[in-house]
Amino acid sequence: MQKIILLATSLAISIGYTQAQTPTQRANTRFEQLGPTLPTPNTFRTASGAPGKDYFQNRADYDIKASLDDIKQKITASETVTYHNNSTDALPYLWLQLDQNLFRPDVIGRTASTSSISAERGASLQQIDPAGSLKGKDYGHKITSVQDQAGKPLKYTINETMMRLDLPQVVAPGKTVTFSIDWNFQIVDVKGVGARGGYEYFPKDGNYIYEIAQWFPRLCTYSDVTGWQNKQFLGQGEFTLIFGNYKLALTVPNDHIVGATGELQNPAQVLTATQQKRWNEAKGKGDKPGENPVVIVTQAEAEAAEKGKPTGTKTWIYKADNVRDFSFATSRKFIWDALQPNVEGKRVWAMSLYPKEGNPLWGQYSTRLVAHTLRSYSRRTIAYPYPVAYSVHGPVGGMEYPMISFNGARPEADGTYSVGTKNGLIGVIIHEVGHNFFPMIVNSDERQWSWMDEGLNSFLEGLACLEWDANYPAHVIDPQYIVPYMQLDSSQQVPIMSSSDNIPRGTFGGNAYAKPATALNILRETVMGRDLFDYAFKEFSRRWAFKSPEPADFFRTLEDASGVDLDWFWKGWFYGVQPVDQSLVKVDWFQANSQNPEITKAEARTAAQRRLNTISKQRDALSKDQSVVAEDSTMRDFYNRYDPYAVTEEDKKKYQDYLASLSAEERLLAEAGTNFYTISLQNKGGIPMPVILRMEFEDGTDSVARFPAEIWRFNDVSIRKVIATNKKVKQWTLDPYYEIADINTADNSFPPVAQPTRFQLFKQQRGGTAAGPNPMQQQRQQSPAKQGSGKN
Repeated sequence: MQKIILLATSLAISIGYTQAQTPTQRANTRFEQLGPTLPTPNTFRTASGAPGKDYFQNRADYDIKASLDDIKQKITASETVTYHNNSTDALPYLWLQLDQNLFRPDVIGRTASTSSISAERGASLQQIDPAGSLKGKDYGHKITSVQDQAGKPLKYTINETMMRLDLPQVVAPGKTVTFSIDWNFQIVDVKGVGARGGYEYFPKDGNYIYEIAQWFPRLCTYSDVTGWQNKQFLGQGEFTLIFGNYKLALTVPNDHIVGATGELQNPAQVLTATQQKRWNEAKGKGDKPGENPVVIVTQAEAEAAEKGKPTGTKTWIYKADNVRDFSFATSRKFIWDALQPNVEGKRVWAMSLYPKEGNPLWGQYSTRLVAHTLRSYSRRTIAYPYPVAYSVHGPVGGMEYPMISFNGARPEADGTYSVGTKNGLIGVIIHEVGHNFFPMIVNSDERQWSWMDEGLNSFLEGLACLEWDANYPAHVIDPQYIVPYMQLDSSQQVPIMSSSDNIPRGTFGGNAYAKPATALNILRETVMGRDLFDYAFKEFSRRWAFKSPEPADFFRTLEDASGVDLDWFWKGWFYGVQPVDQSLVKVDWFQANSQNPEITKAEARTAAQRRLNTISKQRDALSKDQSVVAEDSTMRDFYNRYDPYAVTEEDKKKYQDYLASLSAEERLLAEAGTNFYTISLQNKGGIPMPVILRMEFEDGTDSVARFPAEIWRFNDVSIRKVIATNKKVKQWTLDPYYEIADINTADNSFPPVAQPTRFQLFKQQRGGTAAGPNPMQQQRQQSPAKQGSGKN
């Protein structure tokens, strides 16, 4: 009786106070609140993560007239800008961005680039001089006039990629100022200088595709957080912009097809009657599975335009309200198709522009991917508010602007493509169209925080890709695929919470895209659960749509809307560079002594027999009948017949008396034969994460036990946990479903599961091997022979 009571008491202590008894107990601050790490809440941004009562944002409205010189690859333009000062500060000057100046060889974005020469490998011009390809080029903004509303010149100062406009009088709070700028610039060769916008030349037909971005002098952001955000454009940290209304009158050769931010205002003047008819046919289409886009400009028509010559110009007029930027694409090579699917109760144009070089991939997938993306993101954030979304194929591999994105992934010249090219097309279109939500609507500061647009968008991209195809390799959100990045030495990483331009280029993808996207997926699947996460993420999107959130607003909103304390998670994943590495050190097995003689004596008999089953006993068994006692019965007494393991009536009575003395809970414990396992775990990586344990039982069934990350709050290095089961466990596995990005799964099993190290026998070969044909090409190469064998 005493033994079972003491055991029950001991179990209560170990379950309730395991951490207090752990010999390696150590204080840690991983679960303390972020506190002073985050900015102090105020009337602009509240402690809940919502905009405060004094939140403001300035705006700028643009009326732009521009023309394209298709012979000299040049843009000439003028703009009238009306700036609205909604802040409480008087502004004596305004800051504008001149992003084309990045392509001048003497700007900081070029001169601050490092370079090296390798004696073993030689060196390219880019390695010797990162700005070498720009020398002798006449790139950059050429400002020819800056005037006030009355036509008087305004003083301005250009500082590399920024321009300060000095005003004759301050812009008082609540007031506006209007001014105009004339400028021109030489369009860059995208592939030649590694730009986010520019042209691609097609020597076979002598034509160009233009994807024009970062092309007009545009206002910097003035906010409650940074004042003027006028950090120089170094090329990596993207854009910090404000909302406004735009009107563009773009003059191009009259055989060009144009796509741009906003809605086309004069279709009757720039489209043929046939194109307008097809346009009208596309309206309302895109809701039925398998419904193909309506082709407004066919491939045959685009090929005919490639061979012709323009006879004049046309001016395409576009209007866009409440957008943070404006971009356009134009070419005579463009095929144009469109759908108008229903997105959250509203018809939205989903359209694509692409040359013949993009087919058959683009005609089959692009526009339907646009429609899918708008629907998927709208469900998880806010309903897509704009009237159109373009996907354009040209020289830019992937870049986003309001209502229009530039996307890569081109099939081979023979029209075949690899599965990597197909998946690349799906991923890049979903990603870039998805940027309409982050940062085009939820308008983060990209110059400072790349992860707030790239990471959040990559997370939604992964979900949308899986909704498109359940077998899509959505590695950007799969925890096991961030492991190689997190295995890097800490000296090769910077925290996610690093300024965009300070993230090493070699790890930019892991830092700004994959790690935050994976972290959000872990929050959704493992830490918070889908319902809580989805509600909180949607609330963040709703709160900050058409506003400019900071990281603290995101962190606070997710906690505020879910009721889940996540400060430990932000610390580990966003503010640190330590990895996740849990280790299942050992498992100790215990059973309560039931004192049932039927059980205890049977176990004792088995144990005694096992102990007596020595090699000597096995050999002596052959002569046991020759012993004295065996041959002489007079040598036997009571003890030769006594069975110490037989259950007596006295044993049974004592057991019943014992049971009667127990409480109901103690009696259940005594009779159940429960197995108690003490699990010893180590956090070798640093980031505390939930503990997920799979138990495989002897009867072939299994079960999973889950414990929150707070299990590490009293000791972030070593813990123990008691798990009780009615079945015997034969195998334990930590993180069985690869949920937490554990960088070393070799120590996640108990008993350890040995894995062979495989090697390959190979014949030594000299020289390199050329890449072979893709599977589609291989099939085409094989098919003629198969077809020919059946001909007469």
